[in-house]
Amino acid sequence: MQMLQEAIHMFLFLSVELTLLYLIISYGVGLLQHHLGPERIQSILASRGGRGYFIAALLGAITPFCSCSTIPFLKGLLRAQAGFGTMMVFLFASPLLNPIIIGLFVVTFGIKVATTYFAIAMVSSIMAGIVLEKRGFERYIKAEAYMAPQASGCSASCGAQQVVPSKWRLIWDATWADFKKVLPYLAGGIAVGSFIYGFMPSDLVASVASEDNPWAIPVAAVIGIPLYIRAEAVIPLSAALAAKGMGLGAVMALIIGSAGASLTEVILLKSLFRNALVAAFVAVILSMAIGAGFFYQWAF
Repeated sequence: MQMLQEAIHMFLFLSVELTLLYLIISYGVGLLQHHLGPERIQSILASRGGRGYFIAALLGAITPFCSCSTIPFLKGLLRAQAGFGTMMVFLFASPLLNPIIIGLFVVTFGIKVATTYFAIAMVSSIMAGIVLEKRGFERYIKAEAYMAPQASGCSASCGAQQVVPSKWRLIWDATWADFKKVLPYLAGGIAVGSFIYGFMPSDLVASVASEDNPWAIPVAAVIGIPLYIRAEAVIPLSAALAAKGMGLGAVMALIIGSAGASLTEVILLKSLFRNALVAAFVAVILSMAIGAGFFYQWAF
């Protein structure tokens, strides 16, 4: 009964939080696009060798987005025709280098572990963006992802009394139209993620991912993706799991898996990407999580 209550509470909490986040960020991106214009955004994140990728990673590091809330920003970048490689770098880096996560890392695990995590996440994000661009994965973006939704205004029947909506109203109408298109994906992902969150005991996770288990790190990475964890909760939860016997390598794999991707984000990405690019995204996050996990196990 308690697990069911936790699942329901998480569903309601995430539904409200992610809806507000999505609408606020989408509206903010619309305002940003209006003031900067597509050409300016494209010039900032255009693929200009290493500089463009590095700027995208830094932009991700200073934006306090979780894995789900990067999607509205990604939509804006797609419609601004920004470089594919730099967009992917931002998509990987923003949730992984969330300032909240970095700050909690320092407090919980110390500056050395936090600095190593930051370096691994940034370098891995840049390398992943470069590889995906060089391999031509841009062709797996759906054509409709580049199209802005049409905001509804006053119809022609208004005649002489037709009123042109303000830019604020036009941006809001476009934001709301966008939200309605992704709402089924968002609700489905939250429902499944909340169920897993409520019914997966942390003791079970710790026992499966103990230091004695050679598969602990891959298991922790795989568990992390469907187990949606907020940035504010992922570090304290990981510290608790470490106290129960989970190795540091597995802890890092869990953090990167849960922070870098979530079931909700993967479902939302299906509205923008074809299956091949969605699979590549998940594969990159898993590779980051597993690689970093084994590095931490060896180094610390």
